[in-house]
Amino acid sequence: MTTVSLGIALPQQASACSRILWNDNDLAVVVSRTMDWPESTEPVLTVFPRGVKRDGGLLGTERVISENPHVWSSQFGSLVTTVYGVGTADGFNEKGLAVHMLFLNAADFGPRNLSKPGIHAGLWGQFLLDKAATVPEALALLENVQIVMTEARGTKTTVHLAIEDASGDSAIIEYVDGKPLIHHGREFKVMTNDPPYDQQLALLKQQDFSKPSSTMPLPGNVNPSDRFQRAAYFLALLPKPKNEREAVSGALAIARNVSVPFGAPYKGFGIYNTEYRTVVDLTNKRYFFELTTSPNVIWAELDKFNLKPGAPVMVLNPDNISLSGEVSGKFRKAAKSPF
Repeated sequence: MTTVSLGIALPQQASACSRILWNDNDLAVVVSRTMDWPESTEPVLTVFPRGVKRDGGLLGTERVISENPHVWSSQFGSLVTTVYGVGTADGFNEKGLAVHMLFLNAADFGPRNLSKPGIHAGLWGQFLLDKAATVPEALALLENVQIVMTEARGTKTTVHLAIEDASGDSAIIEYVDGKPLIHHGREFKVMTNDPPYDQQLALLKQQDFSKPSSTMPLPGNVNPSDRFQRAAYFLALLPKPKNEREAVSGALAIARNVSVPFGAPYKGFGIYNTEYRTVVDLTNKRYFFELTTSPNVIWAELDKFNLKPGAPVMVLNPDNISLSGEVSGKFRKAAKSPF
């Protein structure tokens, strides 16, 4: 495996972000996530049509997988948030499959297996959005390819992936010691970072949240285990929404609760503020985005875009405080597809 470093070095111990799935509210399947990082990930809201050609061995313009890279064309259109212009951190496709890439220090994809086509980890989520309509389809696709570690901005892509679909099905996908560890089922609603997911579940079982009250001691720091337990606690208490607005607001409220405030110390080596929060409404195909340095929530509707093969890639830079509300009409044609 070849690795390429783009830009400055960041701490290798980094682990941040949270994902919260609300799939039992009887109204809409909604999922929220936070992006916590020590610098801007240069997020760009991007709409990809069907028929976009991808090369899983290219990280930007650099070839990071030289032997047997996986090459494919997108079968489905998608609306995503890109990271550093080289991969997809978050988003969903026209069939209602969503992906969320989060950091996991323990991630280890194993040595390169040249018998399987390789996809660098930055395109892991986009590959599934391009080719799968449901969680089972996505899991089946991963059996025939290998996700390969690379580097971006001096940090290895030690990541794990949460996916869910419009039916409310969910899966947490991790590679530890070179082996896939998959938790598949509607019950897997919350994901943060280290330790690996089975250990997070074991830690959660040690907590007794059976009698919630305003005096109950609740983990309140910004480390992954505290965020995991706090998100699980408040998710179980969300009242049934009366409409989509309440469903989206409920998911976003928990994402805000587990966000990392500006200046909060993370582990002992730096500050990992929450950069942005998203909510995907998989039932109504809307994507909500909240930049923490902007006063407004914006959203776009995938059904309003031309997703036919040959249609242009459309982009929107959310770092603009004049943006507010529904912004589908604010997207502009990209000069070229970022990947």
